[in-house]
Amino acid sequence: MVRKISHFWLRHIHPRLITLIATLGIAGLGICLLILFIVGKLAEEVLEKEAFTFDKTFLLWLHQFANPTFDNLMLFVTQLGDPTIVTIVAGTTLAILWWQRYRLEAMVFVLTCLGGFILNTGLKLFFSKTRPQLWKQLIVETSFSFPSGHAIGSMVLYGFVAYLLATFYPKFSQIIYTLAVILIVAIGVSRLYLGVHWPTDIIAGYGVGFLWLMVCITMEQLSKKAR
Repeated sequence: MVRKISHFWLRHIHPRLITLIATLGIAGLGICLLILFIVGKLAEEVLEKEAFTFDKTFLLWLHQFANPTFDNLMLFVTQLGDPTIVTIVAGTTLAILWWQRYRLEAMVFVLTCLGGFILNTGLKLFFSKTRPQLWKQLIVETSFSFPSGHAIGSMVLYGFVAYLLATFYPKFSQIIYTLAVILIVAIGVSRLYLGVHWPTDIIAGYGVGFLWLMVCITMEQLSKKAR
């Protein structure tokens, strides 16, 4: 029995595990596991209908800084994660990839975006958490709160676009990733400023989006190596 298990491990599991570690790196794999743990703990608390004191306290603290200038800025930033803009960016990216004959990248990109949409929709319906109503809001959202769709969508879409650009233009990879991080964080902050999400919604959204993004990037890299 032990010999059979050992043979199965060496032949089927071990090569894939080694390839995965080589692709993500030990640090990357550790980060993914940590994020998975955090998202799992948040999800557990939401399922148990536990309230996060930190959520309300942070939103009320952030609302102290509200003013017309920030209102306009945050309304603009949050639109960068709205379905209309996301669809335009995704469609343009896909068209360019297909036109430049990056077929593999285009297919993985479609899978990445589609998976992000399914995760967002499915998880919102599963947890059915209500949105905050702490002050008169500038925008109205009717869907559930947990996790944040803007956080998942921005992480998946802009994260994968940044990965593609960094791959095509490695000399500018640091600048590309920095700008992507700023944009993704700004979209999350805008949702908090506008009072349509709890901080834990944003954290969970980033976590889910990042994990799915890593799965898709790993899949794309492994597919390239298998060619």
